[in-house]
Amino acid sequence: MKLSHINRRSFLQFSAATAAAFLVPGGALPVQAGTWSHGLSVFGDLKYPADFTSFDYVNPEAPVGGKIAMTAPSWGYNQNPQTFNTFNTFILKGDAPPRMERCFDSLMIRAYDEPDAVYGLVAESAMVSEDGNFVTFKIRPEARFHDGSVLNAEDVVFSLMTLKEKGHPIISQSIKEMVSATAPDEHTVTVAFSGNHSRQLPLLIATLPIFSKNYYTRYNFEASTLTPPLSSGPYMVGRYEIGRYIEYKKVENYWAKDLPVTKGHHNFEIIRLDFFRDRQATFEAFKKGRLTFHEEFSSKTWATEYNFPALTEGRVVKKEFAIRLPSGAQVGS
Repeated sequence: MKLSHINRRSFLQFSAATAAAFLVPGGALPVQAGTWSHGLSVFGDLKYPADFTSFDYVNPEAPVGGKIAMTAPSWGYNQNPQTFNTFNTFILKGDAPPRMERCFDSLMIRAYDEPDAVYGLVAESAMVSEDGNFVTFKIRPEARFHDGSVLNAEDVVFSLMTLKEKGHPIISQSIKEMVSATAPDEHTVTVAFSGNHSRQLPLLIATLPIFSKNYYTRYNFEASTLTPPLSSGPYMVGRYEIGRYIEYKKVENYWAKDLPVTKGHHNFEIIRLDFFRDRQATFEAFKKGRLTFHEEFSSKTWATEYNFPALTEGRVVKKEFAIRLPSGAQVGS
């Protein structure tokens, strides 16, 4: 992926627009109400037309392969950057490894160069009712789980209702104004809202993970388990050692690899996360070449410790990205 230029003005516009979306109650989303669309937007026309081939901020011809090893740059739900004891990341119980969400597909995918828009992945199109209280999604017939089984509307309904009832509180509380999800047929899902929901909620629903209903007739969704779950995304759990590392392996026959929303993404063959208890140990692992990518958050370390052999010999590239945003000072760290 290419890093698109973000300045202070565009960041503030994005932040204000996103915040506003949560504050505007109910009502139909502009533009898409009553018509089928390849994407959903809170604020206006979609940037990308129905026949777009890839997002502007990616290189659709990017080389594919190789391995990246790093520590977790971010985490959410029950994820823990220092260890893990479960692969179930969408419940409160247990400590899951970061980036488990890469194993799961969703109805739609966010576009990072629009204030707030999503485009079809599992759902090829969506339609918002005139009153904004219903959103209907058309499911792509080619969608598949990693075992080759069909991903259909019943799986989506099961996923949404399960997350509402049993999901991590970050999810369940965020979607409490979702009243129901139903499947009129195997390729159609209709989601009903209370009328007190924000305009952002349909987009949030569209980006939630999709589970296999059949799989969870055999496994307990609320269990903390080290059995990798059946999923449908671009990566799956590969090698791992509890508390030390996990590798996510690229799915070679990923059903959505040629869709416009995925072209130029998911280029590494292996994404490896290593786990360390403290920052200095992480930095030493990077210096020795165990990690191939490292984000530095200590100004002191950045100024005084980037003089190790791999850097001076050119095997490590030190790069500073100016974000042009206000930043606090660091003292003695």
